[in-house]
Amino acid sequence: MYVQVVTIDGKKKTVLNVSKLTKIRDLKQDIEQEFDIKTNKQSLFFRGKHLEDDGTLYDYSININNVIQVMIKSEQDKDNGIKIEKVEKKKEKGNKGNEEKKEEKTENPREEEEEEIDATSEYYKVGDAVDCTDNSLGSWFEAQIIKIFRKSGKLLYKLKWDLPDTKHDDPFDIEEHSIRPRAWKALNFNDLDIGQKVMLNYNLEDPKEVGHWYDFTIKKIRNVKTLKELIGTIHIGNTSQSVENCTVNTKLDIYEIAKPILIADRNDELISSHVPKDRRKYPVKCTTCYDNPKKKCKECSCRKCGKKNDPHLTLLCDECDVAYHIGCLSPPLTELPTDDDWYCPDCKVNANEIVKVGEKIVPKKKHSNVVGSNRDWGKGMACVGRTKICTIVPLSHRGHIPGIEVGTMWKFRFQVSEAGVHRPHVAGIHGRAEDCAYSIVLSGGYEDDVDNGEEFFYTGSGGRDLSGNKRTAKQSCDQRLTLMNKALALNCHAKINEKQGAEADDWKKGIPIRVVRNFKLAKHSTYAPEDGNRYDGLYKVIKYWPEKGQSGFKVWRYLLRRDDPTPAPWTEEGKSRIAELGLKMIYPEGYKEAQEKKAGIKRKSDDETESVGNEENTPVKKRKTTFKLSSEVLKMIMKDSANAKLWKQCKEFISEGKQAYFEKVSTEFGCIVCQDLVFQPITTPCGHNICLKCLKRSFKASTYACPMCRNPLDKDFNMQINDVLSSILLTLFPGYNKTR
Repeated sequence: MYVQVVTIDGKKKTVLNVSKLTKIRDLKQDIEQEFDIKTNKQSLFFRGKHLEDDGTLYDYSININNVIQVMIKSEQDKDNGIKIEKVEKKKEKGNKGNEEKKEEKTENPREEEEEEIDATSEYYKVGDAVDCTDNSLGSWFEAQIIKIFRKSGKLLYKLKWDLPDTKHDDPFDIEEHSIRPRAWKALNFNDLDIGQKVMLNYNLEDPKEVGHWYDFTIKKIRNVKTLKELIGTIHIGNTSQSVENCTVNTKLDIYEIAKPILIADRNDELISSHVPKDRRKYPVKCTTCYDNPKKKCKECSCRKCGKKNDPHLTLLCDECDVAYHIGCLSPPLTELPTDDDWYCPDCKVNANEIVKVGEKIVPKKKHSNVVGSNRDWGKGMACVGRTKICTIVPLSHRGHIPGIEVGTMWKFRFQVSEAGVHRPHVAGIHGRAEDCAYSIVLSGGYEDDVDNGEEFFYTGSGGRDLSGNKRTAKQSCDQRLTLMNKALALNCHAKINEKQGAEADDWKKGIPIRVVRNFKLAKHSTYAPEDGNRYDGLYKVIKYWPEKGQSGFKVWRYLLRRDDPTPAPWTEEGKSRIAELGLKMIYPEGYKEAQEKKAGIKRKSDDETESVGNEENTPVKKRKTTFKLSSEVLKMIMKDSANAKLWKQCKEFISEGKQAYFEKVSTEFGCIVCQDLVFQPITTPCGHNICLKCLKRSFKASTYACPMCRNPLDKDFNMQINDVLSSILLTLFPGYNKTR
């Protein structure tokens, strides 16, 4: 892999090809050759941490393209080293009273003004049961007031959630407009009127299931013998956002929205008796134990013991998402592993490793990828981890990824993972056994695979001995329809059959799955890319069945057919479209520079024009792309006058194709706080865009300035969401708000 090395003043910068097992002292020797700085004068830092000579890059979790800073020691620092140590020791033994006085002098004067001063409210008292809106979900939850105070001139309430699974949650502060008295009066369905506003339970994703509690305005009422339904508008929290034409099945209670009453006018005894003892129903995370904290469950907690204690000492398998306590593993672990990926015994241990009666132990090869090994395994790209995670869509997203075109190519698998197209680094199938498969990679790893382009036969996973950290091996036992194999079977529009398989009655109704072809597939298929990894669009499972494979063991086979309106990348129409969109191989940042440096090639300047080998040496004109923004998006961009300068900069990248334009937009409209595409954007007077939640968090920490440029903002700054910019980003990146 490669890393960047920069001096503290930024005057010198280089890229070094190194191994994860490279010692820091060896790295200093490479820096000496590049910068002509003696090793004894170098102090290396990574993320503020000093790098010791005996450590390795692996010890400090230094990954691809990370930046290591070099500080040059001065002679004065060397001569005064002993004096500095003595001074530090004296400081440690100094008078604590003097230190306290210094701390008092350096305290921010705002802190005294922002102390929590006990206060009273006209409508609420400490101990009152209230409903509080949750900012992330926009629904109402039960809470209790534990303190009323003033801070920075505002009346605030300190609440604690009054729910069974939140007993250990920390209290939080909230303003009065986000709370109201606890709803207690259940309404009779026959007494409801059109136009009435009530509180009821609704699941935004699946209306048939139990959801959260929202305010609801009734527009239509259906009341027949077999059906009682309400049709109307769901209101998200105490904001102006709403969801129209929602149909509610009234199985749960419908509550009257309680209004605040002046303390002088209310009867506390009557109010306390109104608060129902039974809890409202909320969606359960586990359908096996129904989130009962006292009941053991091997589905939502440790697969071995079923206990729900010590969640901080629980590991989740990156293959099957099953949980294990580190103490329940065999052998047990004493601490959490530092690796990015961890796999449970069911996903990594092969049945052939078990020694049966009368058999002898087969000696295993030593692992070569452990610290202390003589083999230099870390210079390649196979061991490189992700440097970012896709948050445009959730982990379980089905279908296309917004902004990723069919025909997009990446050099390495970890880039495909960063883009969110196929999340696992190594595994060929990404999915969940209780949901479905979301993506697969064709890399020619199984001899039974047959690729015909528009259709292909795919072999399930498992049945191989992957001990010794092998990426692939020959089939050594039968495959089972579990884990990822079952997930892929669920994509087929047919009832699951674990013995004989099944065939879809209408294959187009199946769940779509993203397909990526790897260049290694070329040994079996003519549809593989020449290099890297290529996104080939959406396919659907027609049927799946078990059969005896070429290895002699049972394997699960799947027949998938392409169901994507975009032309395939290997067709003439697809190739023309790729050229028009300007889709090129995507390399990791700094990769080309590192490779050129490694090969000793001097990089050509960007202004240098490539020429054709003819007599006149005529320069080649690049083909202009035909990517254009829709008229609807252009109209919205014209309305976003606050960001006119940024949109003008993005416009310059349209000629380079859709891929380059989307990358530029995501860069220019990224939030500096969360390092993600800005959500519910607040455009500051200084012309920067920050997420509403990020800016509120900054103000809550008494930082009244733009997080980007530190331009001071008024303490009562009106955080008005830029609705035009929000609409543009949702049009360009549909669905990215679901992860936020």
